[in-house]
Amino acid sequence: MHIFSVAAQAYVGLCCGKCGGNMPMNIPGGGVPETKEFRIKLSTMFMSMKGLQDQGDNLTSRELLGMPAAGKFMAVPTSMDMRMSNLTLGYSFSDDFFGGVMLMHKENRMDMKFNAMMRGLTGQDGFTMEATGVADTMLMAKYRLFADDPLIPTRQASLFFGLSLPTGSIDKKNGDHPLALRKTELLPYGMQLGSGTFDPSLGILYQGSSSPYWWGANAVYTARLYDNDRDYRLGNELRIDLYGMYQFRHNLLGQFQLNGKYWGRIKGEMDESKTGESGHVIKNDPTSPFMTPLWDPDNYGGSKLMATLGLQWQPAPLHIVDFNIGVPLYQHLNGPQLEEKYRVMLTWYMEIPTRGSIRYIKNTAKPSRLGF
Repeated sequence: MHIFSVAAQAYVGLCCGKCGGNMPMNIPGGGVPETKEFRIKLSTMFMSMKGLQDQGDNLTSRELLGMPAAGKFMAVPTSMDMRMSNLTLGYSFSDDFFGGVMLMHKENRMDMKFNAMMRGLTGQDGFTMEATGVADTMLMAKYRLFADDPLIPTRQASLFFGLSLPTGSIDKKNGDHPLALRKTELLPYGMQLGSGTFDPSLGILYQGSSSPYWWGANAVYTARLYDNDRDYRLGNELRIDLYGMYQFRHNLLGQFQLNGKYWGRIKGEMDESKTGESGHVIKNDPTSPFMTPLWDPDNYGGSKLMATLGLQWQPAPLHIVDFNIGVPLYQHLNGPQLEEKYRVMLTWYMEIPTRGSIRYIKNTAKPSRLGF
């Protein structure tokens, strides 16, 4: 921390209308660092899902398990844990333009429950699907359209541009299934690590302040424009985030957010034949011993509204630690699919002024080892 902060000791506290202070760390595009400065953000997010829903109606596994010929499923999900780790690197090229890249790593675990026939075949009540690895990579840019003050704006609006790169795998196999025949099949859509497509995003961002209060609104739309190599595409997404913050003291603030999301059904159907193996799973195929709602592309998508509470603390100049927890207020899911129960996120954020920044202070006694 000392190495990175000696070059800008004059910057103390979270109160910074244009740079990283007083912005949500869990919403991409928040804040604009000072010109000619780097930012590094490292986050880990854990999400827990449990219980099944279909169009707002809660369901039990007992209602869904049975024989496919009777319209039931041979296996249904009961819970899922997802851990996402992000590393974001960015640079502010001018007063109005910022660019960055976000690298992601994902860990998925989903517990499955069998019907009576599958319990007899396997000798197990169910099993756990797992998929771990690099997720999709996001390129981001932000262009400021308006600010009422060039140095310390109290109102500003920006355009957000994003492009998701398909670095996450869509070829993960069902290797944890207790039946050998199922181990070579692909995992369902929701367990794969990426979209398999280049996905552009466009958004509008607004931020206002009247110290010690800060607020903002973000709306970002992500489009899925074509099918991936498995002959399907994920649904389009619309995210709307509203947030408010209150600064208790120079290095501590609280925040409250409303996070809305709509995402569409999957279009197309996963093609396993491209693995060179037979046994393509067809939805509603009564002969499939792995019949489950996870294979039906219609059982994806929906709408959700989350409430998020959090704290930001500045342990040293140019460093911020952010912790927040979110719970759903409303969920209406195309199902059967799992409901989200909660999510928690921890972020460490750092800004690094270069010699071109107005916040850079030359330290003649001990120059920065970074060479900026």
